[in-house]
This record gives sequence, C-alpha cells and structure tokens, in this order.
Amino acid sequence: MRIGLYPGTFDPVTHGHGDIIRRACALVDRLVIGVAINRDKGPLFSLEERVEMLQAFTQGLAEETDCEILVHPFENLLIHCARDVNASIIIRGLRAVSDFEYEYQMVGMNRALDDSIETVFLMAEARHQAIASKLVKEIARLGGDVSKFVAPDIEKRIRAKFD
Repeated sequence: MRIGLYPGTFDPVTHGHGDIIRRACALVDRLVIGVAINRDKGPLFSLEERVEMLQAFTQGLAEETDCEILVHPFENLLIHCARDVNASIIIRGLRAVSDFEYEYQMVGMNRALDDSIETVFLMAEARHQAIASKLVKEIARLGGDVSKFVAPDIEKRIRAKFD
C-alpha cells in the first residue's frame, strides 16, 4: 500500500487544498492529511476545528477518488509524522516560485533526516494559484466574499469567527 502524507495547517481548508488532495489521491492508496498544530502561525481555528473541517471536507472526496483519506493532527517533526503514519511520500502543493524556495530547503533537511521518504510537489491548478488561507482570512476579516475560495460550510465557520 502506497501511503502519502499531505501536511499543512489548513486554517482554513480551501479549494486549493482540495485540488491537491484530489490529485494526490491519484498517486497513493491512502492519503494522510497531517494537520500541523503550529502555534507560531496563530491559527484562527483550533486544532479540533481544523481536523473537523477537513474530515467533513474530505468525506465525499474519499468516495470520489477511491482513496482512503485520514486526517491526523501532529506537532512533531514532519519526518517523524511521516514515519508515524508509515508514509513513503510527502506531498506538497506549490502555488508560486516563492513557495518553491522554502520547500526546496525543507526537502533537503527532510532527506538528511530520512532519505527513504520522498517529497512530491504538485503545482496548484491555475485557477487555485492565488488562494492562500492567510488571504482568505484577511478577506473575510474585512467583510469580503470568500465563497469562491472555500466550501459553503467552511465559509459559514469563517463568517462566525468574524461576526
């Protein structure tokens, strides 16, 4: 069984994340979505809320893609999380060249820690390249419409945070 790990904070999960999840499912039999606690980023949603949103968001995707999808919170090193879930592949989504620079450094460090775990980059589809959770939160905070970027139930959760 080929197991992939797609890590992130998912604060909140966007259509861009959904695009990467769908495409990652074509590469693996089981996709573990690693939800990073990452207190440094000061998330809008609690870890429990982010896990809950991802579980609801991916429920239909698992059936649609015929891929087992699990949501797994983690606070340790990414490589340790990959080992914990028996992943042989780490999947990262890229939107722009600036993403690549950071990810390139991470791959080097991860390979130094465990060279048996490969990293695969998936470029976001053009229509999703501008979507960033940080920008979605900022748009919502300032009263803008985020319905193009997130699922309806997630939009409601975002609105509730700012109302």
